[in-house]
Amino acid sequence: MSALLGAGYESSGDEAHVVQPPPAQPKPVNAAPDVSTEVWSSFPKHAAGRPNNVQDASEMQIMLANPTSTALTYNATYDNLSRPSQGPANPFISSTGNVLKRKNVLTGNAEETTMSEATFKTQHRTFQSLGYTKDPSLDGAFVGNQSAIAKYGGKDVIQIRHSREESAMIRAKRQKKGDSSIVDGEGAYLGPWARYTSDDVSYEQAEAAADQELASDEEWVEEGIEPLPAPPKEATAYAEDSSVAETTEFHGASELDYQGRTYMHIPQDLDIDLRKEPGSMQNYVPKKLIHVYKHHTKPITSLRFIPKSSHLLLSSSADSKIALWDAHHDRTLLRTFSGHNKAITDTDFHPTGRTFLSASYDRQMKLWDTETGKCISRFTTGKTPHTLRFHPEGNEFIAGMSDKKIVQFDTRSGELTQEYDHHLGPINTLTFVDEGRRFISTSDDKSLRAWEFGIPVPIKFIADPSMYALVRATPHPSGKYVAFQSADNQIVVYAAGDKFRQNRKKGFRGHNTSGYAIDVAISPDGGIIASGDTGGYVCFWDWKTGKMWHKIQAGGEGTGAVTCVAWHGQESSKVATGGLDGIIRYWD
Repeated sequence: MSALLGAGYESSGDEAHVVQPPPAQPKPVNAAPDVSTEVWSSFPKHAAGRPNNVQDASEMQIMLANPTSTALTYNATYDNLSRPSQGPANPFISSTGNVLKRKNVLTGNAEETTMSEATFKTQHRTFQSLGYTKDPSLDGAFVGNQSAIAKYGGKDVIQIRHSREESAMIRAKRQKKGDSSIVDGEGAYLGPWARYTSDDVSYEQAEAAADQELASDEEWVEEGIEPLPAPPKEATAYAEDSSVAETTEFHGASELDYQGRTYMHIPQDLDIDLRKEPGSMQNYVPKKLIHVYKHHTKPITSLRFIPKSSHLLLSSSADSKIALWDAHHDRTLLRTFSGHNKAITDTDFHPTGRTFLSASYDRQMKLWDTETGKCISRFTTGKTPHTLRFHPEGNEFIAGMSDKKIVQFDTRSGELTQEYDHHLGPINTLTFVDEGRRFISTSDDKSLRAWEFGIPVPIKFIADPSMYALVRATPHPSGKYVAFQSADNQIVVYAAGDKFRQNRKKGFRGHNTSGYAIDVAISPDGGIIASGDTGGYVCFWDWKTGKMWHKIQAGGEGTGAVTCVAWHGQESSKVATGGLDGIIRYWD
């Protein structure tokens, strides 16, 4: 019986039962080589067993052999299983578990720390005023302007304040407030406008320069307030720069053709009639690049075809130059106009094309002769003009300024004839409607206002909480609508009739314009609307359906946004584009 039991039988009282052996388990296949065997074969055996350092090394090699494996192919010791995690901690995993931290700021997860509001404001003001602040993660360390740290010894704005004795000495240097009963002359009332009288001229100049830096260019020039004398180099007050002389240069082969005509003559040797009414033929989306105009060295700020015939193209740039190009024949540079010393903001042709206006950050607006290049007249209010438009009759123009005003000038007398002062921010666009009897203005105050020309009271005011700033505008050839480039990456349309309501059925989306003032242009037949894009594209939509027809890469890789778009008035599918790379591209 014992032999049977040894063979797999089991006894229970007088009976014996057969016990089936368990099925043989298949041995696990070890894909990794037996590193431990190879390691141990190279070490001598000791009576005490294998050395611990070799065991650790072998197991570490096995662990590093396949770090992505989810199954253990060896018997790990308890010590290794209970080891703490090695390496840097994952900053995006919470300490309580493996749950990823949610982003609570744009760049990641910002943790709360204990800091009083007064301490934070002090360090914030120190960084804004002096350019440095304490490093919160290291005691005694600073970040920011190292020269300022050395100059002030790392003190914050509270510690740098004058003591009572120093403040009393400074107040002693101030003029007396005077007698309030005396208006002018010696002993007149000065009040809070009393100056500091001191022999320390450099101190006064430094104080004036500091105040001058705090005030913007627009705030510094106030009527009746005369700034303290400061060095000419540091002054920011506006002064008309008469040293910039207007010059022009002709770049073509000859100013006159064989019949004595200039480039203002509309060419008749082409396969298209440039004298017909614009919009009399159907327009199509351009497909290929046919020419590249290169002259400007900085971003293009405006592109304008000469009215009606469109045989000349006017371009302006941030390099303060204006260029006139031939849109046909060999498409050469014809003439350049120089007279501004800062970037040009906008240009606009006279309805006849014989003259054009230019506006610049040098606070000047100039009227030029298109044919001769001569500067006819200059206009200024002391503020920066952002946009300007000729009245359809051609004798007056309006300009949107940086000081929230719209000004109206007469080109014949050069006088300021009207001011429209209702906007709360710098003016972005001006568009004439109803044959010049009215115009629409938009501003950074995110509003739209409609005016009767010559009457400085708006007849319509549109401001909705959902509105964004309208940065560019163009009228529809039918005269019934005006399309605006909105800062929320869409083009919106408003009626140009009596009510100036938004047409919510017409909206054009699919492009990106955020951060830039990008042109919007409508084809002469009114069927296609085009816009630039921050990614270097030009987008085309069907005016009726709002569907995007085409999107072409109008700039090379990394060339930046396409900010200017202009349709040729007589061709079926020719479009000029310009952008941040300073190159004008001509498409067909």
